[in-house]
Amino acid sequence: MRLAQKHRDYWLRNLKLTAALLTIWFVVTFVVSYFARDLGAFTVLGFPLGFYMGAQGAPLIYVLIIWWYARYMNHLDREYGVSEVDGDE
Repeated sequence: MRLAQKHRDYWLRNLKLTAALLTIWFVVTFVVSYFARDLGAFTVLGFPLGFYMGAQGAPLIYVLIIWWYARYMNHLDREYGVSEVDGDE
C-alpha cells in the first residue's frame, strides 16, 4: 500500500509541474501573440515587444521550459528512487 501512495505522489507532482509549464507555454504562445499589437508600445532592444517575443523571446522561453522540466524530473526521479541512471545531475 505504501508503494502505491508513493507512486501517486510522484505522478501528482509530475502532473502539477506539467500543468504549470503548459500554462506558461500557452501564455507565451497564444496570449502574447493575441496582444502583439498592444505590446508594440513597449520596446526591447529597439524592437516592439510583440515582434521580440515572436522572434527571440518565445523560443528562449521554450528552451527554458524544457531545461526546467528535465532538471526537476531528474531531481524527482532521484527523490522517489526511480532514476534510470545513478549518476544523474
